[in-house]
Amino acid sequence: MARIFITGSADGLGLMEARMLAAQGHEVVLHGRNEQRAKDALSRVPGAVTALAADLSSIAETRSLAEEVNDLGSFDAVIHNAGVYHVPHNSRTVDGLPEIFAVNSLAPYILTCLIRRPKRLVYTSSGLHRGGDGALRDLASGEAEKVASNYADTKLHMVILAFAVARKWPEVLSNAMEPGWAATKMGGAGAPVSVEDGSRTQVWLAVSRDREALVSGRYFHHLRPGSFHPAAADPAVQEKYLSLCGRLSGIVFPD
Repeated sequence: MARIFITGSADGLGLMEARMLAAQGHEVVLHGRNEQRAKDALSRVPGAVTALAADLSSIAETRSLAEEVNDLGSFDAVIHNAGVYHVPHNSRTVDGLPEIFAVNSLAPYILTCLIRRPKRLVYTSSGLHRGGDGALRDLASGEAEKVASNYADTKLHMVILAFAVARKWPEVLSNAMEPGWAATKMGGAGAPVSVEDGSRTQVWLAVSRDREALVSGRYFHHLRPGSFHPAAADPAVQEKYLSLCGRLSGIVFPD
């Protein structure tokens, strides 16, 4: 059985992924943004090993989370699921960054850099990423007070990161995916995709032995290859993104 760490697993897709994996007998470690959320997550996933707490809008807490994950030993897979959508436009974190960028983009970068390399990495994106800025203009200054971002940009960042990792770490299977418009708190009760269906691809990429899942640098939608923003596959864009995140976080991507 595999050991899997899932960020943002206190509700929604992350919680469902955790339940599916634990029901299959895998060792699952959960994450919530604070102690109460982590405690609630653990109570809602029968068989889960433990739950860790960290506010991913904070660089310091994200770094500490990576240390806690490493203290638990090696993992077979990490699913980067945590994300925010409805936040005030001018909301800034303790580090002076837009909250949506800090949680959706920078935290996955930091955790990828600092968590001991798993065998598989799964990055949850969105079909909206196709409308993101492939030129990374909002990040170009590399200065925290000038960074601006929107949801589509951050979901594009996830695909860029997944493809960059696949290119630079050939021993790791690194892929991005979109769950579709799922009926989570973020998606709303009227969304056409169930939480179960929106979670299947992440689970499949994390543990399946199917030949189709044993790939890297791919983008999936409901267990099938999907279309993605062409900038994500450009090594120059990938290097620019890694460099900017390194400057903003103070953490250089480990080649």
